[in-house]
Amino acid sequence: MIKTDIIIIGAGPTGLFTVFEAGLLGLKCHIIDSLVKPGGQCSEIYPNKPIYDIPAYPEIMAGDLIHKLLDQIKPFDPGYTMGESAVELKKSDGEFIITTDKNTKIKGKVVAIAGGLGNFEPRKPNLENIDKYEENGLVYKIINKDDFQDKNVIISGGGDSALDWTLELSKIAKKVSLIHRRNEFRGAVESVKQIQKLKDKNIVDVITPAQLVAINGRDKVESIDLKVNEEIVTIETDFIIPLYGLIPKMNIFKNWGLNIEKNAISVNNALDYSTNIKGIYAIGDINHYPGKLKLILSGFHEAAVMCHSAYNYINPDKKNILKYTTVSGIKGFDGSVKQPKKSTINSIN
Repeated sequence: MIKTDIIIIGAGPTGLFTVFEAGLLGLKCHIIDSLVKPGGQCSEIYPNKPIYDIPAYPEIMAGDLIHKLLDQIKPFDPGYTMGESAVELKKSDGEFIITTDKNTKIKGKVVAIAGGLGNFEPRKPNLENIDKYEENGLVYKIINKDDFQDKNVIISGGGDSALDWTLELSKIAKKVSLIHRRNEFRGAVESVKQIQKLKDKNIVDVITPAQLVAINGRDKVESIDLKVNEEIVTIETDFIIPLYGLIPKMNIFKNWGLNIEKNAISVNNALDYSTNIKGIYAIGDINHYPGKLKLILSGFHEAAVMCHSAYNYINPDKKNILKYTTVSGIKGFDGSVKQPKKSTINSIN
């Protein structure tokens, strides 16, 4: 069992910044996220879109913001359980135990739910008997890319995820084919250019416009049927990876005894963003309170307030004195130390 101080559910901007604020207080964090990489929507849905309301950045790409947050929290060495969803919550001996859908268990003194719009589930193709092939050649997220070594792989989709994984798997797969229902892709221009080069070299097949109409095979995926120019084309493959985007769901948290309002978790914003269950907080877009603004900077503020409350909850006999980083510096769990530079005083004669 993994043990930590704060269990953070959600690896989006708010969840990542929570690690930093907790680290300043000497609290260890472990992050759980159903996506396979940190960043939430910023990484998975719009990494190449600019954000204009992050303080000190007139403009920053969503993906770049995540990279900077990850650099910021490195000294505090958080744990990660990625590609798994938190499904069960229990309390034992005064601590919380969260179990994921892959049966990973994490024990912590505090739970911080920073799940954005909820637990993300993949948007699935509307095909008959699709359940039969899930995890038997039909996969919605790539956790271990080595599973595709020397295999025939078909990726379906037109966004950044589809383009990025086509480029990545083309390095190790026997053959990669990219199919999309339109001729135009929605991803980064540079990624499209790279895929065009791979297509010209016959390394990657690009089939557009094409619609996935059937998956074939007795016990696992053996081939797919595509509708191309009103004709049905069958392609043999070992894997089909539909990357059609994600659907946020609140189903999991509704079963935990938390107060839900307007499809979000109700919190005490006058105090510390705590929920109706002592020791559990909700921060970022997942929470609701009067006057709530669903902005990343709001999540950053909520994370800071929540961490100070969590410190007092974990250490009821200790008094926490707020120290500015310009005075105290940053002492990471990895042994790194960043001390503020002393100002120079020039005398005037």
